[in-house]
Amino acid sequence: MAEKIKLDIVSDVVCPWCLVGYKHLEAAINELGMQDRIDIEWQPFELNPDMPPEGENLREHVARKYGSTPEDSQRARAKIAKLGAEHGFTFNYFDEMKMVNTLDAHVLLEFAKEYGKQTELKMGLFSAFFSKQKDVSDRKVLLDEVATVGLDRQAAQSRLEDMAHRDEIRSVEAEWQQLGVSAVPTVVFNRTSALTGAQEIETYKQVLLELVNEQAT
Repeated sequence: MAEKIKLDIVSDVVCPWCLVGYKHLEAAINELGMQDRIDIEWQPFELNPDMPPEGENLREHVARKYGSTPEDSQRARAKIAKLGAEHGFTFNYFDEMKMVNTLDAHVLLEFAKEYGKQTELKMGLFSAFFSKQKDVSDRKVLLDEVATVGLDRQAAQSRLEDMAHRDEIRSVEAEWQQLGVSAVPTVVFNRTSALTGAQEIETYKQVLLELVNEQAT
């Protein structure tokens, strides 16, 4: 059996381009018929590690952090919504939408990985935040998503309450940053090369085919 290609996807669950990039990557994998040859592991990255518990209005956050005008923000939202719709994903932005802290979400994604449910939970969290207008810093929301993918709610609750696991996530984030990851999404191929940003489907296909050819020689 051919060796699997390892993909580390460094991302955050409140990053719209992380979802778009993944949908492009997923389409590339499906078009190449490589579903059984890919091993995906989601790696943590907090866009706003210092975000307080109450969060911040998304429009105000974008204006403060990136200097975007309301018109810039509206155009970006429309573009993202269109790209999501092309892959069956609904971006449902609303006026009271907040940017929130995502450390707990990353703790639970690591938990889900142990049971082979990481990608399923990641998609659930993307959907909760962007489609269902939910607060993914709220532990009840997070535990509901955990239960939805068939994982034990009580075990997940215990994981959230263990400070060692929070420290572990921060340590992993620091390791990726030391390796040069400063923006998301970043897809790392076999721990040897990387692409940053939501690349086009054809770009992902080209890289995957090059890796297949390398394995064959």
